[in-house]
Amino acid sequence: MPYTRDEHGKRVVGRVGEPWVFVGAGVLAAIAGYINVVMLGFFAVPVSHMSGAVSRLSGDIALGDMADLILISGIVAGFLAGAMLSGILIGAATLRAGRRYGGVLMLQGMMLAVATWLALDSVSLAVPLAAMACGLQNAMASSYRGLVLRTTHVTGVVTDIGVLIGQRLRQKKIRIWKLWLLLTLLLTFFLGGVVGALTLKAIGMQALGIAALVCFVVGAVYVLVQHARL
Repeated sequence: MPYTRDEHGKRVVGRVGEPWVFVGAGVLAAIAGYINVVMLGFFAVPVSHMSGAVSRLSGDIALGDMADLILISGIVAGFLAGAMLSGILIGAATLRAGRRYGGVLMLQGMMLAVATWLALDSVSLAVPLAAMACGLQNAMASSYRGLVLRTTHVTGVVTDIGVLIGQRLRQKKIRIWKLWLLLTLLLTFFLGGVVGALTLKAIGMQALGIAALVCFVVGAVYVLVQHARL
């Protein structure tokens, strides 16, 4: 459980690593894991992270595979465009309650809905559009109390988990709530992928429509909650 210490050195639960951050980050990571596995299962390409895409782009250029080059270039461009759009709409990298996250999530849901419609007709434009939705989500908040947050891929998450564990093994003090938050991201991304694979197997590319619906509903609920607090 996340905690900090008060002026007397006693543990105080909930002051750092607020529960809403754990829930929100976990939901977003699960959505991203779900989307990535669905797209991998149907189009055989990842859309939630760029490392593999850029490496594949290098191979396409070296081997002259123009068809794959166009597809992968679309993924990179789509992810970049989504991140840019998030920067325009939210305008800050630090995670804070009350920002325009609800509207951005609803927009992500609409993007995924269109991507689903295209995918059901096997239109490859669904791929960069899904990547754009992931880029939009990933850029929503890049930091929280000094911790880098990425909800659409787990390379940095696994790295930071390893660093924190290594520091703890050296008897160094660590903020345990950071470790729990990172583990939450890793686990929910994994579980989202499991659910995505099972859903794709059961209903095909309509599975992507479920992610669209979840994003839209979560965004709408967030907007309603924020309005209720005003």
